[in-house]
Amino acid sequence: MPPPKLKVGLAGLGRMGKRHAMHFLNRTPRAELVAASTPDTTELGWARERLEPWGVTPYRSYEQMLNHPGLQAVVVASATSVHADQAIKAMTAHKHVLCEKPLSTSVEVSQSVLTAARSHPHLKVMCGFSRRFDASYRDAYRKTLSGLIGTPCVFRSQTCDKLDPSGFFVAYSKHSGGIFVDCSIHDIDLAFWFFGEATKVKSVVASGITAVEPGLKEWGDADNAVGIVEFHGGKVAYFYASRMMAAGQEDSTEVVGTKGKLTVNMQPQLNLVSHHGQEGARRELPMTYYERFEDAFVREANEFTDVCLDGGEVPVGLRGAVEAVRIGSALQESLRTGEKIWFGEDGERVIKAR
Repeated sequence: MPPPKLKVGLAGLGRMGKRHAMHFLNRTPRAELVAASTPDTTELGWARERLEPWGVTPYRSYEQMLNHPGLQAVVVASATSVHADQAIKAMTAHKHVLCEKPLSTSVEVSQSVLTAARSHPHLKVMCGFSRRFDASYRDAYRKTLSGLIGTPCVFRSQTCDKLDPSGFFVAYSKHSGGIFVDCSIHDIDLAFWFFGEATKVKSVVASGITAVEPGLKEWGDADNAVGIVEFHGGKVAYFYASRMMAAGQEDSTEVVGTKGKLTVNMQPQLNLVSHHGQEGARRELPMTYYERFEDAFVREANEFTDVCLDGGEVPVGLRGAVEAVRIGSALQESLRTGEKIWFGEDGERVIKAR
């Protein structure tokens, strides 16, 4: 008998949904993509053309997909506004869940996903923070754990997208939660990873500008923003997010410890090729976030599949995913109001006198 495969259904067939579909269809040997759902007619047409010939059943209704015969796991890659609802419905139907980040733009709604997961301990429920599956970040994390740089105490990280002149992100900002929740949430998650999941936020403050997309102001958002997060216990993180890079995707991280520092991708490059000509030497950058982290997304799909089939702990827990939304939302609030926001060691907001 051939070894069993995890039967997977996919919710959402937008940009990330299509990529997840291809990963589970072609690049995750222990999984079988059996169903996909989307209410969008165009996306449904794509599923019928690209997935149905390979045995994947397309559904317009997510609820109907949950009843697909033999379905064991669901990948939630739909609009952020329905991530939590769809994840909870999948758990209620006793399906394992891989949910794209963020769980929600709301801390309370994100917490409801964690609460639901705790009430279904037999299920594997994971939030898709792709950088934790990147080979370079994993190497840096292992070196940090080994004590190579002493105690990590300063964390500096950025997510900087290539400029999209179409204006897509102006409309997207209405639902994304803003640049800190949409972009910097990756860096926030990394800070928790390197500092330790038990790290508690003490204060956040943010500032930003709209250099190329003034329409973002309508949603209290920016196309360039900087956030500083102080943690109880004497640690600090600096986050920079941008949507206007000219050359390509520039995502990098620096972890400073008491005995040294580690850097990841401080000089971004697409590959190991450089062009040397009369105008000088140059190398290309990845054009998109996916181009930089494609291998990490594939590794994420495979490791999620493995833990569903074999048991064990999921590589990324949900508690950190909730805390990442808490900090991202607070940074976005600080960006809008100009106020510094404080937290007690119990994680609750604290009002300080001016």
